[in-house]
Amino acid sequence: MDRFKPLTRFSVSAIVVAIFLSSLHFTCTEAYDALDPNGNITIKWDIISWTPDGYVAVVTMYNFQQYRHISPPGWTLGWTWAKKEVIWSMMGGQATDQGDCSRYKTSPPHCCKKTPSIVDLLPGTPYNQQIANCCKGGVINSWAQEPNNYASSFQLSVGAAGTSNKTVKPPKNFTLLAPGPGYTCGPAVVGKPTKFLTPDGRRVTQAMMTWNVTCTYSQFLAQKTPTCCVSLSSFYNDTIVPCPTCTCGCQNNDTHPGSCVNANSPYLASVVNGPGKNSLTPLVQCTKHMCPIRVHWHVKLNYKEYWRVKVTVTNFNYRMNYSQWNLVVQHPNFDNLTQIFSFNYKPLTPYSSINDTAMLWGVKFYNDFLNQAGPLGNVQSELLFQKDKLTFTFEKGWAFPRRVYFNGDNCVMPPPDAYPHLPNASSRVKFSTLVFFMASLIFFCLFE
Repeated sequence: MDRFKPLTRFSVSAIVVAIFLSSLHFTCTEAYDALDPNGNITIKWDIISWTPDGYVAVVTMYNFQQYRHISPPGWTLGWTWAKKEVIWSMMGGQATDQGDCSRYKTSPPHCCKKTPSIVDLLPGTPYNQQIANCCKGGVINSWAQEPNNYASSFQLSVGAAGTSNKTVKPPKNFTLLAPGPGYTCGPAVVGKPTKFLTPDGRRVTQAMMTWNVTCTYSQFLAQKTPTCCVSLSSFYNDTIVPCPTCTCGCQNNDTHPGSCVNANSPYLASVVNGPGKNSLTPLVQCTKHMCPIRVHWHVKLNYKEYWRVKVTVTNFNYRMNYSQWNLVVQHPNFDNLTQIFSFNYKPLTPYSSINDTAMLWGVKFYNDFLNQAGPLGNVQSELLFQKDKLTFTFEKGWAFPRRVYFNGDNCVMPPPDAYPHLPNASSRVKFSTLVFFMASLIFFCLFE
């Protein structure tokens, strides 16, 4: 009878506290990515020389995320000055707003705002305004996808800042838009001074002082709704499992006109090129899932020693061309991937020696550019796997991926009970018995 004893006030309080702690834990870990546990963007602020009223610094952003990159229109970096600093001049980047510099009678600074916002310069910038790793329009590739192009830098001359390690103060409240929200940056921390190698490789110089800032990504902060979904099909079942309905929102043109666009609309061009065409908000084709991106996994063929999969990525967003796109797919048979057609492949091993995670991306100048919604808005490839006799099966959805990411965002999978299943064994037995009975009857009638 004790188990039916009413809850005491202490028990109820304990339950409330447990629920609160569990929600707090979720909030704190929402930026954690199990497939890229150490992924972040690290900002290094290196003071390379002192000036009469401040210093010259080189600021570099390193993208240490394996598969998440910064796409066009690029990054915007902001902060709050600790004192009354101004930016006298810049190379490799520029402030988006000069601010009020009226107190300077001659040669006004480049930026006088308390909270400046900095953007990268565009390709083709004159050489006398460039520094190393600049002028890419704010685009930074992922570390695994292009390891030689995962950094972006600019140089700035700061005034009214102090002229020694004891008087200078680091900026506060760093923000990173890449290009929209999603990143949360920590405080600037004094680090070991960076060392630089001269172009001839014969001399090493050292920064006067170095601050490090770490920014981590949260998909929930970037966008409240998912950005992609996964659909499934197979050769052994006629069922095509679509993306779950309303995965990324629902069609609601009655209350929110223009929330989606019909592909056959005669006014399609005017809507796509109308107001807001430069907005980062997706303008998607009307579908049941309403996602900008759909990834389709089709189990295509079954050989004696191999099996084959076709992967198709479709863009339903009329406002976005995805350059340098990538997929991350988790499946236990990637350890036996034999051949891949028209995509690049790199194994990721977030769980040490277990090779069940693959990064896929397009071949340069061929299909690394995923066009906006329309007839050309898709890329596809096929994967050939060797069978492992100890693990291979088509049962219980084993042939389908466990997790799929597009450009670093986790895609919504269909519910497991909806996966295409093998034909019922009992149905095959009944069918075979019927065929045998009919054949016997025909044989008996012919030769009676």
